[in-house]
Amino acid sequence: MADPGQPGSGKRKGKAQYVQAKRARRCDGGGPRQLEPGLQGILITCNMNERKCVEEAYSLLNEYGDDMYGPEKFTDKDPQPSGSEGEDDDVEAALKKEVGNIKASTEMRLRRFQSVESGANNVVFIRTLGIEPERLVHHILQDMYKTRKKKTRVILRMLPIAGTCKAFLEDMKKYAETFLEPWFKAPNKGTFQIVYKSRNNSHVNREEVIKELAGIVGSLNSENKVDLTNPQYTVVVEIIKAVCCLSVVKDYMLFRKYNLQEVVKSPKDPSQLHPKQGNGKEAKLESDDKLNQSDPAEGRNNQQEAPDSSEEKTKPMTETQVVHEGETKPEPSSQVTGGSESNAPDVS
Repeated sequence: MADPGQPGSGKRKGKAQYVQAKRARRCDGGGPRQLEPGLQGILITCNMNERKCVEEAYSLLNEYGDDMYGPEKFTDKDPQPSGSEGEDDDVEAALKKEVGNIKASTEMRLRRFQSVESGANNVVFIRTLGIEPERLVHHILQDMYKTRKKKTRVILRMLPIAGTCKAFLEDMKKYAETFLEPWFKAPNKGTFQIVYKSRNNSHVNREEVIKELAGIVGSLNSENKVDLTNPQYTVVVEIIKAVCCLSVVKDYMLFRKYNLQEVVKSPKDPSQLHPKQGNGKEAKLESDDKLNQSDPAEGRNNQQEAPDSSEEKTKPMTETQVVHEGETKPEPSSQVTGGSESNAPDVS
């Protein structure tokens, strides 16, 4: 048995191999393995089949990603050791060199799209690299809306996430002050709504988050107005456990709340029209949010404050109202919990 105190012993070699394997596993996915602050990506809700959802997501994203950005190019060239190397190196140097090669090789293999653990059932998060999630998802929905061609079976909603931060009020406020500037800081302005959903989180107060974000939008430009009927921008707030996902999207109402199953349906289909609406105006339709009431998770835990049709007008900042996904009436903040929301499929 080798003396543990001697250089190059089995103990030291075993430790180096452990470190090498651990680092290789950590880098194997080309990045983080779970949803965390500092990521961009696409949040996808699915219908009880996450594995199939990931497969559909990769297929769809790669198809449209190649269309927008061209095929992915891999420049991975693992360095090949020369014949004179290896034997002359001691074990420590050889292992160190190998770890460096693995790390360099993995970094060059980073993919545009990489699935990470979302932290909620029926929710998939695809981390993106080198693309703009909002542009890509909007392009997908726009094409599906025009062609009415259904391309997925288990994917329900596909929401671009432009940034993530810690899901604590002060962290969200600080992050949003800078994050929201490109859309709402003077001279930029626009009508907006805020949609909010929380999963597996009970420490964030829904009303406080909404109030603070709406206040930030108003402070960036006093001409920013709330519009629940057909806003120019929708501020998406998705909280999962201790991570807050944020994005600002266009055509949220037109594209059926970014629902891939609904966006391909003809507006003339009677099942898509509110009983009081017969003209196919998707944007006004969506504000009534009647399509979501069949969803147990959305309708029960995140009921929407749907305004009366007589009040669906652009409102001044002092009358800020926002959309809670799937809500039909206000819900006291003391009753807001997110733990059970991810246990049922999200069909909104």
